[in-house]
Amino acid sequence: MTLTETLDPSIAGPASRYVLEQNNAGLSEAVEQLAGMRFSILLSAKWENSGVLSADARTELRDELRQIRSQYDDKIDEIAMIFGVQAAMDAKAGVERAVAIPKNMMPPLKPKKDDKLYF
Repeated sequence: MTLTETLDPSIAGPASRYVLEQNNAGLSEAVEQLAGMRFSILLSAKWENSGVLSADARTELRDELRQIRSQYDDKIDEIAMIFGVQAAMDAKAGVERAVAIPKNMMPPLKPKKDDKLYF
């Protein structure tokens, strides 16, 4: 086995198996974070286009959407640097295929003057 060959789990020792398991767990966690960001992007974009919100709220959503998209792209780059470009491409394709928002999900109603959050 040379340094350029991919690691075959069937011939790997106990330490190598542990590294592979940790690597797979790290990739799963990164893909889960990517899916959360994708959901936020879709939901924010839908709410921003809904026409229900005020101009100030839409402007705020646009700024938030720009920031989340930047974080989404950064997370894809991070996955590529840590786990490889192919893993990043597969993760992005899988997330974009699997993550969707319900059609009937609309923005929250405007809060009333007497509504308060209690913690």
